[in-house]
Amino acid sequence: MPTGLKQSSSVVPIGFALAESAANTFTQGSVDLNLSPLDREVFVVLAINLDNDFPDSQAGADSNVRSALTTTSQASMPNLGDANCMARTTNAIKGAGYADSGVSFSQQSTETPPSTLEYIGIIATNDFFIQVEGFQNTGAKGVAGKLYGYRAVASADIYAALVQSEVLSA
Repeated sequence: MPTGLKQSSSVVPIGFALAESAANTFTQGSVDLNLSPLDREVFVVLAINLDNDFPDSQAGADSNVRSALTTTSQASMPNLGDANCMARTTNAIKGAGYADSGVSFSQQSTETPPSTLEYIGIIATNDFFIQVEGFQNTGAKGVAGKLYGYRAVASADIYAALVQSEVLSA
């Protein structure tokens, strides 16, 4: 348990899904955690699982589907180097230069944290954001996933620092 926090719920899985608004279009959705700011409630993230649709296989063309989960709204696809990006995954087919449909690749951040970590992040504002974007697909793609964690109450100073840090990193 992080210092300055008191766990107030058991571990809960929060499921979500998001589809592109049109093929190959950056699309973002939000999931409301129903946290109580008056009670200084935060969500301690233990694990994240992102499951992308498969990209379309086309002879001679690269294609991919990327997704991410962040604590703040994004204007474009984030990467793990961004302070507010908690998870990111890419499924790709490298077909450029191939007469057939190419070779597939999958790249993702760790779905469950190593046992040495107590948690992988803290969400201090009321919601989190999911992003999905395809590249050179013939149809719209999507992502589904689960966020695992628990609610906790923060001391006043810790809560203020967490909210300020999250908002300023946007």
